[in-house]
Amino acid sequence: MLPWDVELAGRLDRNTITSDLLRDNPLGDPHERPLWVYVPPGYDDDPDIRYPAVYVIQGYTGSVSMWANRTPFRQPFIETADAAFAGGVPGCVVVYVDAWTALGGSQFVDSPGTGPYHSYLCDEVVPWVDEHYRTISDRDSRAIAGKSSGGFGAMITPMLRPDVFGALATHAGDTLYELSYIPDIAKAVRALRAYDGDITRWHADFRSRPAFTKPEDAVLIEMMCLSSCFSPSVDGTPELPFDPATGVLRPDQWNRWLAWDPVRMVAPHADALRSVHSIWIDAGTSDEWYLDLGAQAFRAELAKIGVPDDRVHFELFDAGHGAIDYRYPLALTWLAERLHR
Repeated sequence: MLPWDVELAGRLDRNTITSDLLRDNPLGDPHERPLWVYVPPGYDDDPDIRYPAVYVIQGYTGSVSMWANRTPFRQPFIETADAAFAGGVPGCVVVYVDAWTALGGSQFVDSPGTGPYHSYLCDEVVPWVDEHYRTISDRDSRAIAGKSSGGFGAMITPMLRPDVFGALATHAGDTLYELSYIPDIAKAVRALRAYDGDITRWHADFRSRPAFTKPEDAVLIEMMCLSSCFSPSVDGTPELPFDPATGVLRPDQWNRWLAWDPVRMVAPHADALRSVHSIWIDAGTSDEWYLDLGAQAFRAELAKIGVPDDRVHFELFDAGHGAIDYRYPLALTWLAERLHR
């Protein structure tokens, strides 16, 4: 827990990947992206051994560099993951993916409002890693994990691309939107009064000054980003799922959001989820966005479609939404022991 970097038992490579899919994206974000790849102890000793891979995706407003952030009395995940492998957990390649946008994130979906970030992950990042590292190129040897928006991405990606990922871990993943998002919608409506209900007026102001210097910034950038991901117009303009003056939900746009709710996605993607061999779900019991309830609802839906209990680890623990990074190496260990080798 010393406040300095430690020498890793494995190795972390800080790569850059050039994405054709993200070139000329709607927000003008870079199409060259950092891609950090960790290889476990012993990787360089035997060139004949291939390894499973765990892809780690970040929460909203996070970028790939967040994984190196050091907070008081805690080590960053890169170090706690390395310690797990150094302590005997079966070795894995761990891939830290960047999906930042100018609106704070992409939700790891393909959208005309932000760009094709889901395709970027599945069709560019994964093949690049398999080409440049000794991974086992098979969906049952590949997992995806994340927290919050990253947990959302971890839930939906094996549903949409079961050919790519055969295991997942979600920590307080975004889900059950009527509980997690509607409270923020109410806050956003109140905040928009100062901008005559026009979120683009707020955004122009936001970009003209240091970010998060007004109390409304956090909720309004979240609403603008989510609308760009879940309910953009054909030309990519974000369409809010609520009336900005009254807060009344707009059914067309709100239903587009609900179509991305992992709880509601389970039934239509039942076959894909039944093919997933390992699913870790956890959340804190006092999560500020009620994502513990979302986790319970997601687990219940998996049971309804017949996902066997021995494939699922479900756990609620005493915590809110923040400071749960100590959970990451627990899930990583569980996945590493279950991925096919």
